[in-house]
Amino acid sequence: MARKSPEDEHPVKAYGWAVKDGTTGILSPFKFSIRATGDNDVRIKILYCGVCRTDLAATKNAFGFLSYPLVPGREIVGIVSEIGKNVKKVKVGEKVGVAPHVGSCGKCKSCVNEVENFCPKLIIPYGTPYHDGTICYGGFSNETVRDERFVFRFPENLSLPGGAPLVSAGVTTYGALRNNGLDKPGLHVGVVGLGGLGHLAVKFAKALGVKVTVISTNPSKEHDAINGFGADAFILTHHEEQMKAAMGTLDGILYTVPVVHAIAPLLSLLGSQGKFVLIGAPSQLLEVPPIQLLFGGKSIIGSAAGNVKQIQEMLEFAAKHDIIANVEIIQMDYINTAMERLDKGDVRYRFVIDIENSLTLPSEV
Repeated sequence: MARKSPEDEHPVKAYGWAVKDGTTGILSPFKFSIRATGDNDVRIKILYCGVCRTDLAATKNAFGFLSYPLVPGREIVGIVSEIGKNVKKVKVGEKVGVAPHVGSCGKCKSCVNEVENFCPKLIIPYGTPYHDGTICYGGFSNETVRDERFVFRFPENLSLPGGAPLVSAGVTTYGALRNNGLDKPGLHVGVVGLGGLGHLAVKFAKALGVKVTVISTNPSKEHDAINGFGADAFILTHHEEQMKAAMGTLDGILYTVPVVHAIAPLLSLLGSQGKFVLIGAPSQLLEVPPIQLLFGGKSIIGSAAGNVKQIQEMLEFAAKHDIIANVEIIQMDYINTAMERLDKGDVRYRFVIDIENSLTLPSEV
């Protein structure tokens, strides 16, 4: 598709912070254009935006197909400032959350079956062309325009900064539990890792009535896991007696970490027909012993983000059960330090940028 110049549609000038070339990973102030509000579009003044590892990877060109300059940010909450004439879902002035994807083909098997998050032509919110050829920019900016299908009513009683990570990290964990039958009261689920994804996995699982064991390499996480988030048990992967005592006790495992741990010991914790659900995104290959899968009827499943229908469902569930992310609210000009800390795992448990109160219009850049 030929790329259309944003100026052809009388776009709105926007501003934010961008990584300019994908080599240094350093973000700095940036001015750009976003498309005019179409008939089915919602224009949103961004109030808060979460910071996730996908954003970190994008700043370093880890995916290899994004275009630069790139404005990251997938976890957006804000207020509707304008709507197209066909928009029915939301009104001007309402609080909204935004999906971590901005478009799909609408025709494939995944789209027809309302799991557009698995569409092979899924459009992510930055560094890629939209349907009209214009480049998408993310939430480290003052505003955005999205098709109303990917915009959601934000519950009034849900914290905006605490709720921002829910539209990506929250639905990733919620969806992994719901879509794989691990949401039934009385089941026992293990959560590998207690980071941005892991702590939300614990919160959602407990709200669903599931018994939860956190599995970690870090003994300092035990207090937060049990006393902070309500996990029922904690296992250190290098503690031989703890691992042996838990063998065959889990109905499922959510693997939430971005690095590879030995998979065989984790699979041994699953009972027969147990499910190992991969929601973290390690860059290395997983080494899987086939014999453990064959003789236990066990399965390894990938699960990414959540579909449109499920995001709204998750937000309402979170509001009902008072589930929000544990966040460290930061100013926009702290983002490079935050990225360094995120790379080291130095955050409990999610960075969220206060866009409204810290992003200022840059001078000529």
